[in-house]
Parts: sequence; structure tokens; C-alpha cells
Amino acid sequence: MLSSKSVVLGVTGGIAAYKAAEVVSRLKKLDAQVDVIMTKNATRFVTPLTFETLSARPVTTDTFLREGSWEVEHVALAKKADLMLVAPATANLLAKFAHGLADDMLTTTLLAAKAPVLLAPAMNTVMWEARATQENLRILLDRGVHTIGPDSGLLACGDVGAGRMSEPQVIVEAAVALLLPKTDMAGLRVLVTAGPTLERLDPVRYLTNDSSGKMGYALAEAARDRGASVTLVSGPVALTPPYGVEMVAVESTTDLYNVLMCLCCEQDLIAQAAAPADYRFATPSNEKLKKQGGKPLILELVENPDVAREVGERKKPGQVLIGFAAETSDLLANARKKLQSKGLHLVVANDVTQEGAGFRVDTNIATLVSKGGEHSLPKLSKRELADRIWDEALSIRLGLSSQG
Repeated sequence: MLSSKSVVLGVTGGIAAYKAAEVVSRLKKLDAQVDVIMTKNATRFVTPLTFETLSARPVTTDTFLREGSWEVEHVALAKKADLMLVAPATANLLAKFAHGLADDMLTTTLLAAKAPVLLAPAMNTVMWEARATQENLRILLDRGVHTIGPDSGLLACGDVGAGRMSEPQVIVEAAVALLLPKTDMAGLRVLVTAGPTLERLDPVRYLTNDSSGKMGYALAEAARDRGASVTLVSGPVALTPPYGVEMVAVESTTDLYNVLMCLCCEQDLIAQAAAPADYRFATPSNEKLKKQGGKPLILELVENPDVAREVGERKKPGQVLIGFAAETSDLLANARKKLQSKGLHLVVANDVTQEGAGFRVDTNIATLVSKGGEHSLPKLSKRELADRIWDEALSIRLGLSSQG
């Protein structure tokens, strides 16, 4: 698959360095040539011998090492690379790269590289959220540097939050997308919704759901990488906005409804991966509600607009609409019902009670349901599932075109 491709992998000094070994292993299984550059601190976490064994190539750790046949090593590696990948990419690496510092083999090679660069950030949540880190990230994104992650979860320091390096499988999938880009969605306008919506009861309490937005963000990134012009309408999530995608932030289901009513008719494909709240509070309070001295608190809920149905009623000829059905029972029956009642062409159905499926995980187990039948998929990363969904959607679009 990658037999003619050269990947230069930079490994920096973070606890996630051990995961880079699996990245090398997965790339080698795809027949890529992998050259590893380790920073001095990275060698304190994992030995160079580990990467030499997995890559079957010498590991570079020192800009000034002169053993064997000599060449300007950082220039040679930069020239041969089809992709520069750094995993993990620490806050220090982001800062150096953003400001053009080149004081070791990895940073000098990055500075000399003409190939696409993919960074997999990994650090403590506080460091990730620091203004300096976010400004450095923005500089790199504006230059066209690609990023994957970080994910949220339990970190090595014991904190819970954003900063965990993406899983090796996800990193390699992102690398493959850059090494073997598809252009089958070039010229298409795509709208993706992602994440939960939030309905406020008072200034500190709200009604929401467990959607993380990961599936929607994966769909947006996959469509972008295949050449589409992408608009991502996102509820409140703890994910980094993808580069090269137009972002629209919403909070409530009403917000989501209003945005989609403005944008839906302009799109060629719409994937509604968001999980909008079905109900909102009838009388939200402008002040924090207090206990009632033991009396029960009765809250009245009113139904929100059915966003998917409203979009379905407005679909234009040739437009493909994709919906999602996250269910706990009667999966296929509910998916077929949604396909019909919402005017959809494709429903991605998944049982959220299954391990490795549903919210807040990086994988999913889905069945693609359309008028043509059902196609059950194995457990896939959400990025790989996103590509499968777009493959099916493009096939449906081709069928609609042939019908005139």
C-alpha cells in the first residue's frame, strides 16, 4: 500500500513516546519506509534500539553524529520524506517549530522539509490549553501543518482532560490519507454536524447528552482530505477545530436548526452526526435556581424542532442526506424508521451499549442502512468509518445522478 512512500517519524520526550513504537510497526506493515529521529529526551523514555528493530533502519538522535557514511543528515532526511510525522509532539516541539527554532536533528529536519507535516500533540491538559500553546498551534495550522488529536481522557499525571495522544491506528490512518490523498469529493460542498446541543435551565445547569463530537469531526476531516469544501456545525465539544474546515459553533438545538435552515440548500452532501436535544426547558431562569425547602421541583419540557426532518423536507434534487441512529434496542427497525420519516438516503446505525461503539470512544461498530439494504461493518476507528460512510454516500449520489 505504501511501498513507494518514505515517512520520517520524529519522537519527542513525552510519556506517549512508547506509543510511537506501534506507529512504526503499523507503517511497516503497510510497506512504508520509516526513518526515526529521536530527541535526546525521547531516548529517556524508549531506547533507539526499539525503533531500529521495528523500522529495520538506523535511528538518528544527534545532528553531529559522524559514524558511517557522512552526509548532511537533516537535509537528506528532509529530501527523502514523503511525510514528516511527529508523535508525540510536545508543547516544546510545537513552540520550536512554530518559531523556526532548529537546535536538534528533529527541528532542523522539520525546518528543511518540503513534505507535508503531521503532528500528534501530547501533553498535560494545562499545557495544551495554555495560551502560548494554542497560539503556536494556530501559527502551524495557518502554515498548512496537519494535526491529529489530542484526545481527552485519563493522562499519565492522573489528570482527566485533553492532551492524550491519539491512538496509533488513528495516527497511521491520518498519515495514509496524506500519503495517498483521494480527490473524489473535489468540488463538492459538504455540511457536517457534530457534538451535543445544550439546553439551559439556569446560568449553571443545563440538559445535554453524552455525544463527544468525534464522529462528526472525523467525517469533516475525511471529506476535507478528499477535496470537499466542508462546513462543520459543532455543538460544545472538547475537540480541536480541524484545519481547512469552516467552523460554525452552536449551543442549543434551536441554534442548530437556524444554522441548518440557512445552509442546507447550498450543500451537495449533509451528514447530521450531531445529537441535538429533543427537548428544552419551557421557562429557563436567568438566575440560579435554589432548593425549595424539601418541596419537589417540577420542570416543564417542550419539544425542540426536528432538525433532521426539517432538512429532509427541504432537500434539493441530487442532494444526499445522511443521518445517525444511536440506539439501545431494535437497532435496524429504528434505523429504517428514521430513514423513511426523516427523508434520508443513508442512516448510520450503532448500538451504543456495545463495547467500543457509541459516544466518547475512538471506534464504532455501525450498520449502514439505505433503501438498497443494510451493510454491517466491523469495529473501525471513527476516521476509517467516516471514509466508509462517504464511499457509500458517493455511491448513492451517483445513483441519483443516473436517475436524472
